Amino acid sequence: MEYDEIDWLRRQDQAWRLLRADHAPLVLRFLGQVFVDDNIRSISGDQLAQRLDDTLFALNEQYGEATFPKNARAYLGDWADAGWLRRYYPPDSDEVHFDATPAVERALAWVRTLQAREFIGTESRLNIAVDLLRQMAFGAETDPDARLEELQRRRGEIDAEIARVRVGDFTVLDDAAQRDRYQQFVATARSLLGDLREVEENVRALDRRVRERIAAWQGSKGELLDEIVGGRHAISGSDQGRSFDAFYDFLLSMRRQEEFTDLLERVQTLDAVGQVDQRIIRVQHDWLNAAGRTQSTVRLLSEQLRRFLDDQAWLENRRVMDVLRSIEAHALILRDGDTSAVKTSIDDTKVDVVLPMERPLYRPRAGHAVDSVTAEEPTGQVDMSALFEQVYVDPARLIAAVRDLLREQSQVPLRDVMSRHPLKEGLAELVAYLSLDDGSFTVTFDEARREWITWTDAAGGRRTATAPTVTFVRDREDSGR
Repeated sequence: MEYDEIDWLRRQDQAWRLLRADHAPLVLRFLGQVFVDDNIRSISGDQLAQRLDDTLFALNEQYGEATFPKNARAYLGDWADAGWLRRYYPPDSDEVHFDATPAVERALAWVRTLQAREFIGTESRLNIAVDLLRQMAFGAETDPDARLEELQRRRGEIDAEIARVRVGDFTVLDDAAQRDRYQQFVATARSLLGDLREVEENVRALDRRVRERIAAWQGSKGELLDEIVGGRHAISGSDQGRSFDAFYDFLLSMRRQEEFTDLLERVQTLDAVGQVDQRIIRVQHDWLNAAGRTQSTVRLLSEQLRRFLDDQAWLENRRVMDVLRSIEAHALILRDGDTSAVKTSIDDTKVDVVLPMERPLYRPRAGHAVDSVTAEEPTGQVDMSALFEQVYVDPARLIAAVRDLLREQSQVPLRDVMSRHPLKEGLAELVAYLSLDDGSFTVTFDEARREWITWTDAAGGRRTATAPTVTFVRDREDSGR
């Protein structure tokens, strides 16, 4: 890196400015505990201020009253202005919320590298490096014979290992090797959460640029849509976009999720691991939550484009009405004046030929006899049962069905719920499943994947509807129930 580049980073980079701040230990300790250790992605201003107020009270008691003289909300405002906190209003809420920016993750990660470590594993990282080189070299090979030769070599090694295991000749990882690999896994899992926060920040920056372009756009609607949609495809088609899509597909795969959960539970019971990192116990659910927030930010782009098109259509309709009124006003002015100077031109003198058989024949309207005699009031009982024959879907029944399946697994797709509990009320019950709101689970939608849902109506006919892929994910707080 050049001197100018390093100097620019020292003055402009938010993570570097955080490390140079007067109260950097307070910022890193408090924001790191709330947003990194506890993995909170969104918290209300009142809750965050209350937690910071408790921290300030304890520090002032320990180091003196003048150590941190400001109140909690003043510090939160300063940190948001400095770019270390993101201050925003969630949809359908008038209370300010906060989230940490990627600068906090980067600064905290660098500070943690300064701590002395009793155990530094190197073998696992070497194995990862060699494995990555092998994957790249083998994955880029275009010669079928070379691929077959490599696969046969690996099959020979596996067959030889199987033979040794059958006679009891195999080695087991010692305690140092297990701790080395667990340390590397924890570091990778933690960095993934930080990377997802940075990916979300990149998508949010794209959304801000789209809003700025729409607000200042003066050209045609087609040119703007071409630019915005092209930029959106460039993001999704980039290396970062393809990597994130593959990562999100893994999170939505039931088979791979179950395999990961099983491996994680087995590793946490190993004696060599010792004290288990509490943040890693349910890290796959934290990944899913963070990736879902990124997907929600991507959906904001589509909503912004839809709103732009609606506004443009309204403006164009208003422009047409203004032109028509202008024509009418000019016609009224010329009606009683001298029209000799008014000239009219036609585009063509050719007559459009319309064949007689192309015109519909005249059809007389059927007459209807109207009885104007006032109807007599009914004297008997009126059947009111039709007013009560309405379709009602009980959300409590649907929530109980989803909870029943979530007791067996951490997440369940909508199609599995349908197979266990078929639809009884048809389309109304399907829509109710999509709008469930319960504190024990979260409903996630994958707009890029569609699935067909089939049921039998009251008349015995088969009905089919297409809907986005829906997954019910059990919340962490409800996992122990």
